[in-house]
Amino acid sequence: MNRSFHKSQTLRFYDCSAVEVKSKFGAEFRRFSLDRQKPGKFEDFYKLVVHTHHISNTEVTIGYADVHGDLLPINNDDNFCKAVSSANPLLRVFIQKRDSRNLQEDLETS
Repeated sequence: MNRSFHKSQTLRFYDCSAVEVKSKFGAEFRRFSLDRQKPGKFEDFYKLVVHTHHISNTEVTIGYADVHGDLLPINNDDNFCKAVSSANPLLRVFIQKRDSRNLQEDLETS
C-alpha cells in the first residue's frame, strides 16, 4: 500500500499538505487523510477506499463533489490528482456499486 495514505479520525491541526477524505458508501461514512503533494496513484486510492469500507469483493465507481457541487468521476490518475488538488481542505467522495446509476442522488442527500 502506498505510504502517502494515512488513516485518521480527523485532522486535529490544519496542515496544508494533508487532505481529509470523507467517503460515503450507502449510509456508511469513513474518514482518512492523504498527502496533497504526493497523493499516489488512482489504483492505490481505489484499493484504500474499498478496503476502508470493507467492500473488497465489490466493483464500485468513485466520484467526488467539486467546488461547485458537481459530481465528477475519479477513475484515473489525472482526475484523482485533480480531485485532491481541488479539495479545500475536505474531499467528499461518493462510492456506488458499479451497476448503480444515480450517484448524483447521493450528492444531493448528503
